[in-house]
Amino acid sequence: MRAAQFRVDPRLASLLGEGYRSTEQALKELIDNAWDADAENVWIDLPSPMTDEPIVVRDDGTGMTEREVRREYLNIADDRRSRRGITTVGTNRPVKGRKGIGKFAGLVAADIMDLETRAHGTLTKLHIIKRDILDAHRDLERVDLPIESAQCEDDSHGTLITLSQLNPKFSFPQPEALKELLALEYGRERGFVIFVNGVALAHQDIPGQKFSPTIELPNAGKVLVNFTIMDTPTTKAQAGIVLRVGGKIVGRPTFFGLDEDREIPNRLLRRVVGEVEADSLEEDVTADWGAIIENSVAYQEARGWVREQVAQQVRQTFKSDVKAQLIRRKNLIEERLADLPEHRRQFARQQLERVLQKFYGEAEERIDTVVSLMLDAMEKDEYWQVCQSLQHCDFADVAALASALECFGLVDLAVMAQQAKRRLELLNYLDRLAANPRTLEREMHRALDTNLWVFGQQYSIMASNKTTARIVAEYCGKKFQGQRANKRPDLLLSQNILGRFLLIEFKRPSITLGREDEAQAKEYRDDLTPNLGPMDIVVIGGSVDSSMSAHYAEKSVQFLSYGAVISKARTDLQWLLKELATDDNRPGMA
Repeated sequence: MRAAQFRVDPRLASLLGEGYRSTEQALKELIDNAWDADAENVWIDLPSPMTDEPIVVRDDGTGMTEREVRREYLNIADDRRSRRGITTVGTNRPVKGRKGIGKFAGLVAADIMDLETRAHGTLTKLHIIKRDILDAHRDLERVDLPIESAQCEDDSHGTLITLSQLNPKFSFPQPEALKELLALEYGRERGFVIFVNGVALAHQDIPGQKFSPTIELPNAGKVLVNFTIMDTPTTKAQAGIVLRVGGKIVGRPTFFGLDEDREIPNRLLRRVVGEVEADSLEEDVTADWGAIIENSVAYQEARGWVREQVAQQVRQTFKSDVKAQLIRRKNLIEERLADLPEHRRQFARQQLERVLQKFYGEAEERIDTVVSLMLDAMEKDEYWQVCQSLQHCDFADVAALASALECFGLVDLAVMAQQAKRRLELLNYLDRLAANPRTLEREMHRALDTNLWVFGQQYSIMASNKTTARIVAEYCGKKFQGQRANKRPDLLLSQNILGRFLLIEFKRPSITLGREDEAQAKEYRDDLTPNLGPMDIVVIGGSVDSSMSAHYAEKSVQFLSYGAVISKARTDLQWLLKELATDDNRPGMA
């Protein structure tokens, strides 16, 4: 029989350059293919450690004929959706395969891939050797692939992939790691069961903090909810809790009403995944198993109990996360509050916790921006006047208390917004200064000396003092004498409360930083670190030579342009102003 060949798409060169983070990630591509083939079951057999056993992936999907193997399967980079639509024919599933190369992902883990597929009374076998593909480079259409066909039972269908001669450069795929990867996407799907080494995938394989409360209810009978609060959010489509009745999933994942609770952030709910088992609700399921009859007394009873169980753990996680954010910033906060009277300090800590609740789930850099601005605001008298009126409010007078709380919330946000706008004005002035070709190093130094937050909120509490100024003067006096005196750099040395130093070398805005500046930065580090300890170095100028910045990768030394630094600071502040102006579903300030 005539050998088969790859059918090559013009995008092949770029697609073959894609990699996978792990062999487990590569195997997931084969599971996606089984999903697209409308399989109901997939069996994955992984090799035992220290053996030469193969990886075997089998499904009971539609399979392929020899013609389909030749014309479609071997058509690399062919987008299935462009041929057959965005959903599968049999079960109307959303198609996952997009680039047409994932079906060969198994070759990441193995040197040989054997395909056996059955459809319409025909068994087709295909043999692929990775070395042949690598040797062919881009001439894949010239690689002969042994293929053969034979008759099989008319009702036999499905695909078997055997991966042998596993790549010794990678560790064997781990069952637990593979389960965790697949469980989130497929663990709660209807009509699609994955077995890893003979054990069916389940919700419990999803990584995170797990809870499994159960109860016997008067109307709903026995109800069990298994749910996990993951460490990081998942996609909106994957988050939520499904209802399982009689072993079958009913409808799509929901939050049982918790998404309407304004005290629980949506970002936190996106970390919640799970399933409810309530077999006694079978009579309340719609005919298509797409939903539960909403006015079912038993369902409403179960729904209320599930909501309370999940809410209890989610609120506890929320509280713990906010506390952890405060602890991570404890040194920064205490340093800034040190000059305030004790009664103000305690109240300030409470209000910082409220702010962290409001911006829960944002990136750490943005949280730092918010905290820094809030600390600025707390030093303003108008802020504390409102705080004092709130403290002296008669708690028996509910109306007065509510009014005071409302005023506090308005001032809380208004003062933060005011601080952000002032900082934006400062950035505009810095932009003008940096754009002027006559600006010198010392002028940029003076402008940024007391505004180190521009470089990032982690630097906002750093300060230069007489001691650090003396260290710089002594260092420069020794290193830049005689003919080198005119090359004396403009250096700023600051120190945070943890003792870590930041050394900034200011260059003129008209200067492009290059390799000489890189060498000088290394010299600063080598000279000063032995005496001072851990140190970050920033060299800032008008622009950075692209080849130099790509070459230099040490995190403790940065080469920045004034424009980039100012732009980053402006983006963070504009984001904050937008958030303050948005009335969304963030948790209330309790």
